[in-house]
Amino acid sequence: MDVYSLSFWKILGMISLIGLIIFWKKRNAVWGGFTLGLIVGVIVSFVNFTIGKSFQFKIIGKGIIIGILFGIIVEFLGMISKKISSR
Repeated sequence: MDVYSLSFWKILGMISLIGLIIFWKKRNAVWGGFTLGLIVGVIVSFVNFTIGKSFQFKIIGKGIIIGILFGIIVEFLGMISKKISSR
């Protein structure tokens, strides 16, 4: 892995953390994305482990980050649609 891909995932991780802080208090798509990303990451890591590769926690972390980012996008699209429909 080169340095650029590591910094890319760190930036996405920071954006995800900020999204979790912003949407902290209620059930929403961000926390649903976190949960779904965790589940998918564990499944993918387990499949890798069963086919003879090592169990990688990085895959779980990347799954969580991707799930949170999808949740943030869904929440913002919901906010935009509410503003458009209220006009």
